[in-house]
Amino acid sequence: METLRDLDIVRAAPASVRATPTDGMPTMEVRFSTFDVWYEIDSWWEGRFLERTRKGAFTKTINERLAQIRCLYDHGYDPQIGNKVLGAIESLAEEPESPVGVVPLFDTSYNRDLVPGLEAGVYGSSFRFRVIKEEWNDEPGRSDDNPDGIPERTITEVRLFEFGPVTWPANPDSTAGLRSLTDSYYERLRSRDPKRVDDLVARAQQLRTPDRPAAPALVVAGAAPHHTDEPAERHSGGLSPRERRLALYPFLATPGSRL
Repeated sequence: METLRDLDIVRAAPASVRATPTDGMPTMEVRFSTFDVWYEIDSWWEGRFLERTRKGAFTKTINERLAQIRCLYDHGYDPQIGNKVLGAIESLAEEPESPVGVVPLFDTSYNRDLVPGLEAGVYGSSFRFRVIKEEWNDEPGRSDDNPDGIPERTITEVRLFEFGPVTWPANPDSTAGLRSLTDSYYERLRSRDPKRVDDLVARAQQLRTPDRPAAPALVVAGAAPHHTDEPAERHSGGLSPRERRLALYPFLATPGSRL
């Protein structure tokens, strides 16, 4: 199975962030990416497959680029907080079950607004990264973990960009485990950087239909960026691939627009 190699992907998990009260601002602990647990990805950008992350996948990125990793709320898209950093990362390391980031919160008004929910443990965690090394099994057969026999990906190395708390971490109908928020991330990125998203759309289209000539970036004159503050609650919901694409990018219904 082929994917865009430079696609930033987003994963989220429920109830995995907590802040410890202190006399001053609390320290936040963020757990993400439980190791060796299969979860299903059903995404327009990524496709449909099972995925798991191996212990050790974060070791190199932590050792080599910790200073470039940021802790943000909702990937920097909250309308009040924006991309303000929540705090300097005190430590980030792989524990036996998952990576864990420890972040003393800055004494700021936006963090004070978050503190009650963080101390109550009602936020989930999310992180944005790029896959560097992976192993695919395109024909795994059916199993208890994979009843439909869809392709399986094991991630063995990532480049981590940012992590932090989110309000809507995953499909509320899902069982425990990570879920893809990549579609939601790129939907919101379109409002900031439409050319980048259009270029990726064109490349994704070419990857899925390799016999077609390479398409230019998809730009529809007069099309307004599609944006919603509602959570991306599900990636399939019984919709066909075309219906999912139109739900994410309604401008594709314009005559002459194809994806």
